[in-house]
Parts: sequence; C-alpha cells; structure tokens
Amino acid sequence: MKVTKKDLENVAVLSRLSIPEEEQDKYIGQMDAILTYMDNLSAVDTENVKPTTYALPMSNVFREDVVKPSLDREAALSNAPLKENGYFKVPKVLED
Repeated sequence: MKVTKKDLENVAVLSRLSIPEEEQDKYIGQMDAILTYMDNLSAVDTENVKPTTYALPMSNVFREDVVKPSLDREAALSNAPLKENGYFKVPKVLED
C-alpha cells in the first residue's frame, strides 16, 4: 500500500490539520506503515468467529426497579432558586 501526497492532504483537510511541507514526507511514511500493518488483518481467518459489539460477555448491570419512598414535593423544592406552582422554574432556553 502506498500513501500519496494527495491522500495526506485529503486526511489533513478532513481532520482540519495544517501539515508543514517539510514534515509531509514523514507523515506519508507513517500513514503508509499504519495502513500496511492494518492490511495484515485481512489475512486473519474469521470464518467461524461470531460478530460482536463487545470483546467480553456483557450482562445487565442495572439494578432492580423497586418503588421506594422519595422526597415530598416541598422538600425537593425547598432549595430551588426558582419555583412556580409546585414545579422547578428554569430559564427559557428555546425560542418560539
């Protein structure tokens, strides 16, 4: 695989980077080495490997949904800087 100067310029534009002219050859070589190394993955036999999102098995990490007593409305609103009709009042963030 050979990375060209045009490839480097395209990646620089997409990533909004400015690469000085004197450093371009160095980065072209590094990009080529990385992509050549990554190309080695195509030689790995994945015929019997199931696709997965996670490398390790996952289980549900959520707690049981149990109803418990909570603060009454007045206690919850007691330290609110603004309240109106039993609700928190917040500044308007969307325009009409």
